[in-house]
Amino acid sequence: MSVADIVNTMQSKFNAGAAAGLDLVFQFNIEDGENYALIIKDGTCTVEKGENANANVTLIMDTETLKGITSGETDGMQAFMGGKLRAEGDMMLAMKLSELFPV
Repeated sequence: MSVADIVNTMQSKFNAGAAAGLDLVFQFNIEDGENYALIIKDGTCTVEKGENANANVTLIMDTETLKGITSGETDGMQAFMGGKLRAEGDMMLAMKLSELFPV
């Protein structure tokens, strides 16, 4: 499964109700793959390949960690505590990902 496949799966699980009134950019920097940004605005989710300079939070991990977190096999907090996931920017926004993209 490629990073693009994982990001597209996330977009298909997007919970628009949880995004009402939000205007955020989640940057995913994948160490062994491509980088993507998820732009959440007015209840919509847009995927953008590459890096977004306006990211509110940047999550840095490898493809396997991203796949595990998005499938529910890996707990995001455990990945963070175990050093498999790093976050830069507004860490509290990372917690919103599970509401915005339920497994």
